[in-house]
Amino acid sequence: MIGIIFASLLLGMVSGVLAGLFGIGGGLVIVPVLVFLFTAHGLPTDLVMIMAIATSLATIILTAISSVLAHHLLGSVLWDKVFRLVPGVILGAILGAVVAEHINAGFLRVIFIIFLLYVGIQMALEVQPKMGSANYSRQIDFSVAGAIGLLSSLLGIGGGTLTVPYLAHCRYPMRNAVAIASACGLPIAIAGTISYMVLGMNASNLPEWSFGYVYLPSFLCVGLGSIFTAPVGAKLAHKLPAQQLKRYFSLLIFVLAVKLMWY
Repeated sequence: MIGIIFASLLLGMVSGVLAGLFGIGGGLVIVPVLVFLFTAHGLPTDLVMIMAIATSLATIILTAISSVLAHHLLGSVLWDKVFRLVPGVILGAILGAVVAEHINAGFLRVIFIIFLLYVGIQMALEVQPKMGSANYSRQIDFSVAGAIGLLSSLLGIGGGTLTVPYLAHCRYPMRNAVAIASACGLPIAIAGTISYMVLGMNASNLPEWSFGYVYLPSFLCVGLGSIFTAPVGAKLAHKLPAQQLKRYFSLLIFVLAVKLMWY
């Protein structure tokens, strides 16, 4: 138990710095590392992937609160758009947890590997969201938000990598797109986490200190570690060549993806 607590705290500190430095959600790193960590500590093989995803989502609740508050104080969050997207992302997040529980653990891992490779390529090539000319209807907002919520919950992420490009196509400036995406990440994390907790209540072979599929020691340690170090990453972003470092970080993502393939 001490080992997993220490490792989770270290993971939270590293993911917090990376999130602040690159503006990405911690789930990209948290999920695969938790898979390795849970496997090394003997958690049931069929539960490792879904518990890593559920626990990652739970940690995003803590970091999302501080992120949303910071963006709100800067006046970047356009709440009208947030409230249009929230019903869709909540419904999608709930469905994502249901889907994750009913598909094979190996297939769930493949989905996450594909997403890692997608993000890694985007970062390596420095692909930036393109501004569009569309002003989408409420119906389209709801449908897209539902898809974003489903994929985010399925992957254990806050959804920023999916939400920001959509908002850019909706003609929102990048500053507002990132803020709106951060605000949408909170309901995704809350709805997804609660769903994974409820769905996992009757699961067999759950390890001690689990609340449904959420492993509480890792949730608390990763969450606390990331909250304290995210501001450090944000400060480093102004001092270090963040764009150049993104390419190196993309290599880390590729390594994690390959390691997951053979783990």
